[in-house]
Amino acid sequence: MWLSGEMQTPIRDYALLSDLHTGALISRTGSVDWLCFPRFDSESLFGALLGTPEHGRWLVAPSDAAAEVVERSYIDSTFVLQTHWRTERGEVLVTDFMSVGDRRANVIRRVQGLTGTVTVRQELEIRFGYGEIVPWVSQDMEGEDPVLLAIAGPDALLLRGPRLHASDHRHEGTFEVSAGDVVDLELVWYPSHRDKPAALDIDEVLDSTISYWRAWGASSVDDGDYSHAVKRSLLVLRALTHEDTGGIVAAPTTSLPEQFGGARNWDYRYCWLRDAALTLEAMMTHGFAEEALEWRNWLLRAVAGDPEDLQIMYGLGGERRLTERELDHLPGYADSVPVRVGNGAVDQYQADVVGEVMVALEKLRGHGVPEDSFSWPLQRALLGFAENHLHEPDHGIWEMRGKLQHFTHSRVMMWAAFDCAVRAVRDHGLEGPQEHWTEIRDGLHAEIMEHGFNRELDAFTQVYGGTEMDASLLQLPQVGFVDYDDPRMRSTVKRIEDELLDEQGLLLRYRTHASDDGLDPGEYPFLACSFWLVEQYARSGRQEDGRRLMDQLVGYSNELGLLSEEYDAVNHRMAGNFPQAFSHLGLVRAADALQVGQGETSSHETMARE
Repeated sequence: MWLSGEMQTPIRDYALLSDLHTGALISRTGSVDWLCFPRFDSESLFGALLGTPEHGRWLVAPSDAAAEVVERSYIDSTFVLQTHWRTERGEVLVTDFMSVGDRRANVIRRVQGLTGTVTVRQELEIRFGYGEIVPWVSQDMEGEDPVLLAIAGPDALLLRGPRLHASDHRHEGTFEVSAGDVVDLELVWYPSHRDKPAALDIDEVLDSTISYWRAWGASSVDDGDYSHAVKRSLLVLRALTHEDTGGIVAAPTTSLPEQFGGARNWDYRYCWLRDAALTLEAMMTHGFAEEALEWRNWLLRAVAGDPEDLQIMYGLGGERRLTERELDHLPGYADSVPVRVGNGAVDQYQADVVGEVMVALEKLRGHGVPEDSFSWPLQRALLGFAENHLHEPDHGIWEMRGKLQHFTHSRVMMWAAFDCAVRAVRDHGLEGPQEHWTEIRDGLHAEIMEHGFNRELDAFTQVYGGTEMDASLLQLPQVGFVDYDDPRMRSTVKRIEDELLDEQGLLLRYRTHASDDGLDPGEYPFLACSFWLVEQYARSGRQEDGRRLMDQLVGYSNELGLLSEEYDAVNHRMAGNFPQAFSHLGLVRAADALQVGQGETSSHETMARE
């Protein structure tokens, strides 16, 4: 049961911990409510995020119901979380982190006494298998130190810290911390057939973890007005990356709703080619050449094989089977069901994906990274796949579950794929049928202008022959199909503003009630789309509009600098999976665009001031 007076935690009140293999979400009240060991896409052992504490959680907080959080923050440029608590009897500092670089699946919680004496409460409910499996729990001593061991099938958890007692299928207890005292707790996962992991030197592990994150963040190249937000966004992208494979998950969570109480609940703990390509680009721009190569290598390994088997997403190691199923035993976040694991969109054809991959790899070449005997032949194979499906409709970037259509954005990204191929031969001396690819590219351009641009509306449209707007059209100038300040793009932006901006100035992906996406209508604005609009403003001379919107969007991050997928500005709450890589990618691009355009003023704005 939830504690007296406690309600489901707002998404914005969560912090992310990461060990570069998986991530934990810990609430402002000190409860680890989401954790999957040993990988992001493993089954959860703490699943209260999608239900109640009975589905698993680990609480460490002052037992005083009136205790308040004075401050909560990451140690600068890290994912080491510190929460300063104050009670009537004293103050404590709780430091939460996951060790990095030792391949040890753990969460460490250090409680330090600052003033007075504080009673700290601990509640541990372990539920393997997404909240369904109650483990066998035993307690013993390791020398003079108590340990708790929980085992269920292949999974084992070991807790080192103050002794707990059993109470209704959970374990709980209290301990006192006075000024100067330090109490360390470590919860470590390991395969149950192996020996128990040895105890750690917590001081040493904490220092090495802080050093890792700070050293990584110090490589960031950015001195713009939004440098702090950009650095945190880049850190988030790193935190969502698997250390061994280089795969980046879209988010560490599943089924946080795009509309509260609705069915738009998806599993984002997988690696989208689109996200990987955009991440590669962001890393190159900000000085992370080694990481960019890691992502390129993951991407190339994942898509290796018969090009006809190309998928839009893969598992962290390149796994292809991501079968979607529903977990009926979980009530969902804010009663939003179904809770899903796996993702049925894996079987969709999305024509834009090859274009995004080719654009990212073209930019990598532009940064001086040479192709090898594996990467360029594989790109040629991807171009062959695109050519084989040249005239087919698709599901589009938003993974529409309705009928297949010719989405304008998808067709433009296919154009971009062949444009990159032409430039690879022309500018970089790679081998390929340049004239043939030029013919395909130019044919696509003519087709898009005939069917994807509505002359009566004077705007590009969501689908061929349609009248609806789509935020993905903002990506057309990003890949060079049109200039940002092209009159056709300006008029498209005007229609997007008229039809997709909500009353709070945030951009919807598309009008769900007017589009056939196979689901009931309704969702909140997608933050990445609004960041695209910032980029459009910045690169078309509307700097003031761009900065105004950018400030609004950055303001939607929580105090730790984390962004969700969507935002409900009316009720001031985050929505969708969290933290969301796509949102942070959008922030980085928008900040870069504002920095490039700094000092540039459009003639329109100049005239307006005159």
